[in-house]
Amino acid sequence: MNENTPVSAEEQAAEHQAASSSRADKQAVNWWQEVKSIALLILAVLAFHSFVAKPFYIPSESMMPVLLKGDRLVVSKFPYGWSYVSPSFHPLPFISGRIFGRLPERGDIVIVSPRHRREDYIKRVIGLPGDVLEVRGGQVILNGVPVPRKALKPIRIPIDGNAPCPPMQFPGAAVEGRDGKGYCQLPVRQETLPNGRTYVTIDMGPSSLDWYGPIRIPPHHVFLMGDNRDNSADSRAPLEENGLGGPVPWEAIGGRAEFITFSLDGDSSWNPRTWLHALRSDRAGNSLRPRSVTAPK
Repeated sequence: MNENTPVSAEEQAAEHQAASSSRADKQAVNWWQEVKSIALLILAVLAFHSFVAKPFYIPSESMMPVLLKGDRLVVSKFPYGWSYVSPSFHPLPFISGRIFGRLPERGDIVIVSPRHRREDYIKRVIGLPGDVLEVRGGQVILNGVPVPRKALKPIRIPIDGNAPCPPMQFPGAAVEGRDGKGYCQLPVRQETLPNGRTYVTIDMGPSSLDWYGPIRIPPHHVFLMGDNRDNSADSRAPLEENGLGGPVPWEAIGGRAEFITFSLDGDSSWNPRTWLHALRSDRAGNSLRPRSVTAPK
């Protein structure tokens, strides 16, 4: 057939149908392949979340002043090895031991998943296996030696939606600054652990948590405390008060807090224009690893 040969209607229809069929084949979606790709992506995210790092949100004031309610931070999952609490969700029953397990260091801020509750706590490691620990008048005593502490100049934390400075927790702490803004002025002390790790705690005065022990920490257990010493459901607090009820097994440690990614003051609304103003810009990137000084003799 040459170029001048007329094309019949039937041939034109057949060519049109073939072209349409070819375009349909190219546009057809391989749904099974799409589902597999999405599933693999979800598995990769869960694997990273379970074994490498995960985000964490600070829901309370128990770790003030180093952590404020509204802070978002990164928790690394691998420093202490992996246990039954490492997966993103915790449906597993208690399983003894850790894979590539290593104990935390004194002063580390860790995530703990107590067996009696379905939520994660964040606390600081104070005592290790074999330690004899006591709290007397608010001062930690390790193996018969008081942990050195010294009073510092009171700190001022801006009052906002996530740090309201409640009078029941911080009586008389709300003050007005020279800039006319409200601040929570809190008494703080610097503690230095035997390994030289140092950090700042809040001490509002006598409380029921100021006296504890003495106890000997069992093998493969750690003793955890919050930096807001008078308002922390930690190892000093009984289970009935939502505390940790004493030393916790190392299997319950889910990871180590590394740094703050960003923080929100809780004063934003549904309006996107308020979101930027809600950022606490001075907190992003703050390291959560305690600094070290020369260990006290």
